[in-house]
Amino acid sequence: MRFLLVFTLLTMLAPLVQAQTLLNQRMTVQVPDGRLHGSLLHPKSDAPLPVALLIAGSGPTDRDGNNPMGHNDSLKRLAQALAKRGIASVRYDKRGVGQSRALAPDESQLNVKDYVADAVAWSRLLQADPRFSAVVLVGHSEGALIASLAEPTVKPAALISLAGSGRPIDTLLREQLQGRLPPPLLATAYYLIDELKAGRIHDQVPDPLRILFRPSVQPYLNSLFRQDPANAFAGTTAPALIIQGTHDIQVGREDAQALKRARADAELALISGMGHVLRITPPERAGQMASYSSPELPIAHELTEQISRFLSGHGILPASS
Repeated sequence: MRFLLVFTLLTMLAPLVQAQTLLNQRMTVQVPDGRLHGSLLHPKSDAPLPVALLIAGSGPTDRDGNNPMGHNDSLKRLAQALAKRGIASVRYDKRGVGQSRALAPDESQLNVKDYVADAVAWSRLLQADPRFSAVVLVGHSEGALIASLAEPTVKPAALISLAGSGRPIDTLLREQLQGRLPPPLLATAYYLIDELKAGRIHDQVPDPLRILFRPSVQPYLNSLFRQDPANAFAGTTAPALIIQGTHDIQVGREDAQALKRARADAELALISGMGHVLRITPPERAGQMASYSSPELPIAHELTEQISRFLSGHGILPASS
C-alpha cells in the first residue's frame, strides 16, 4: 500500500517536474544592419508550445527589464513565471542596448520605426520555429505601443498590453512632469515637447532637463511623439488583453480604459496593488519606487494568472498547462 501511495504521488508530480525543466538559450535574429541578441526560456515539452515575445519599455531597458535607473529583473521574472505555466518566451536587448548595442551605438540613430521592424523580425523567426505553436506579442510600457504597431504585420495569435499608455506619449509626459518641476522649468519642458512634436530639434537644453531632452535623444522622441497608442491599438485584430496595475505611478487606469475604448472587444484586467514593474507594491510613491530596484520581489501572481486564463480561453494555451 505504501508503495502504491508513493507511486501515485510521483505520478502526480511528474508533470510539474517536467514543466519546471527549462531550456535557457541565447538567440539572435538577423536584421538589415546587424544582429539583435536575446534569450529563450523554454519549458521542456514534447509538443510545440506558445511563445511570448517580450518587448521592453522605454529608454535603455535591456532584455531583463533593467536600465541604469533601476535593476529589477521584471521581464526576466515574467519569463520565469510564464515558463511555469507552460509558456515559452523570448526577451531581447533592443538595438543600442546590452548585446545589441552595436546596432545603434549612438542613441540619435534610434527611432520607433526600427523598433517595430525589430519586433517583426523576432516574430518571423519564432513563427518559423517548429518548437512553437503560436506567437504572442507582449509589450510592457512603451513596448506595448511597439507591439501594437507590429501586430498588423506579424498577425500574432494574441496581443497583450502590460502597463501600456492609452494616450500620446507627449501627453503622458506632460502629466508626469506636472508638480515635479518648478514652474519655469516646467514651462521650458512643455515648450520642448511642443517643439519636438512639431519636428524641431533643440541643441540648447537646461541642465536639469538634459536627462529627458538631451539633443541625442530628441530624434527618437520626435518619432515617438508622432504615435498615438490608442489609434495603434485600434488598428490591431488579434485577440487582445490589456493588463494594468492599480498602483502604477507611470501609467494609470485611464490609459487602460482608453485602450479598451479603442478596441471594445479587448479584455481588460486591473490588478490590485500592482506597480509599473509588475510587482505588488504599497500605494505610497516611496514604496513603489523601491520596487524599481528590487529584483528579489516576485512578479504579481495574478499577472500570470490573467495571461494563462486569456491564452487558454482563446485556445492558445492547452488547458492541461
